[in-house]
Amino acid sequence: MDKQTILKHVDHTLLLQDATWGEIRQICDDAIAYKTASICIPPGYVKQAKEYVQDKMAVCTVIGFPNGYMTTAAKEFETKDALANGADEIDMVINIGWVKDRKYDSIEEEIRTLKAACGDRILKVIIETCLLTDEEKIEMCRVVTNAGADYIKTSTGFSKAGATFEDVKLFSEHVGEGVRIKAAGGISTMEDAEKFMELGADRLGTSRMIKLVKNEQAEGY
Repeated sequence: MDKQTILKHVDHTLLLQDATWGEIRQICDDAIAYKTASICIPPGYVKQAKEYVQDKMAVCTVIGFPNGYMTTAAKEFETKDALANGADEIDMVINIGWVKDRKYDSIEEEIRTLKAACGDRILKVIIETCLLTDEEKIEMCRVVTNAGADYIKTSTGFSKAGATFEDVKLFSEHVGEGVRIKAAGGISTMEDAEKFMELGADRLGTSRMIKLVKNEQAEGY
């Protein structure tokens, strides 16, 4: 698998708390130059970034990030605000406590609510695999599928660990038809990126792939 094929599946990401517009603009420029799938940036920069990239690049942002324990109403407002500002894709974080409480119906309803807000725009659901058991991950594959989301995503990159090969393989075995997989957090080499895709990932959330192509030090998300 060549580098350009991998880059087409990358959500080129910058979600650090101290990210500046200058850094976000560089993310935009690099994503356009290297033809990534999208840029994934904080909600506060969506409007400015979309005005900057226009139709040259999809803009993805995060909702309920990174902890996921906001109310559904707050997440719905965030989502509608981001879409109004020009977001093309939404990555939402589920309420992990609800998983532990086995409130799967509540999680499904929340995802449905945000997908209704998104309409035909892409909704990815972050389940934070490092905090879940395999049984909970499998249950979330069912919930995400039933709720009609477009993607199930491994991680925020802001918790105990990021994507693993085992989790992407587990997703591929249990997620329903029509739901794609996004691996995110800690993807640090082209070889790892390729393996994630071979295991079933359709998107890769990372800040490092373009740095690797540019021969820069590959640190970050």
